[in-house]
Amino acid sequence: MTTQRTLGRSGAEVSALGFGCWAIGGEHRTADGQPVGWGRVDDDESVRAVRRALDLGVTFFDTADCYGTGHSEEILGRALGKRRDEVVLATKWGNVFDPDTRTLTGTDDTPEYARRALTASLRRLGTDHIDLYQLHLAAADPARAAELRDACEEFVREGLIGAYGWSTDDPARAAVFAEGPHCTAVQHALNVLQDAPALLELCERLELASVARSPLAMGLLAGRRGGALEAGDIRSRPPAWLPGYADDGSGADPRWLARIDAVREVLTSGGRTLAQGALAWLWARSPRTVPIPGFRTVAQAEENAGAMAKGPLTAAQLAEIDRLLDR
Repeated sequence: MTTQRTLGRSGAEVSALGFGCWAIGGEHRTADGQPVGWGRVDDDESVRAVRRALDLGVTFFDTADCYGTGHSEEILGRALGKRRDEVVLATKWGNVFDPDTRTLTGTDDTPEYARRALTASLRRLGTDHIDLYQLHLAAADPARAAELRDACEEFVREGLIGAYGWSTDDPARAAVFAEGPHCTAVQHALNVLQDAPALLELCERLELASVARSPLAMGLLAGRRGGALEAGDIRSRPPAWLPGYADDGSGADPRWLARIDAVREVLTSGGRTLAQGALAWLWARSPRTVPIPGFRTVAQAEENAGAMAKGPLTAAQLAEIDRLLDR
């Protein structure tokens, strides 16, 4: 059984499984019309799913101000309500957006904007502090990031945030933020099909949490096979940074499905569903990982949370997966 993990240097105890709140933000798009949400959502179902996760022991929730152009934060804040203090709450900043048109309009890497964004996130989430505040610009200039790290230290001193981190797949960038005493995490892509040994080594060496985004490979490791996706779903027109889905909108990339089929038997051992096995791989991969699968329904919340009772894969199973994937 894997129920608790320590969130990096902060010392905060969180559930071994976090919940990612991108999908419950609903539809939003870039200025040129590219969908960057997961399609339509039922807000009441989202609230029920968050509350069900709480009841099942999930105490870490990760969102971003731009998900649904503010909508995800509002729904999460509504769902947590008086139970806010039971959870470790994480959000992100750096993208600029227009909530009226649900459009992302650009980015802003200035310390001044960081403060404005933080103030707005606190209001939408209905809280007076954010436990983990993360830079959402994966390729931000490292020199500017050092200024933002210093701004985050000031936010810590003011009691507005507890700790901070960077959402980036670049270990060198993550290391810039890690120079700050209250940096506690790096959020990065990590799943059975996308290992990240350099980032995990950095997390181990610098005592950071690895907040694993895309732990289910955007649904592929939750059993999604093929078929067209609705127009408002980012996977229907996948941007270059989103692997695993065909450019023509036809659904999953057959090469990815073949790799999943190769490891399916190992992942579904011990009565696990495919998604639960994918989460079990992440816990076995490193003691620092906190995966944050997305969800839109109570059923998804229950399935994901159910992975904790089954615990991590064994070292032998981890090695077998590497062999099957030719790593």
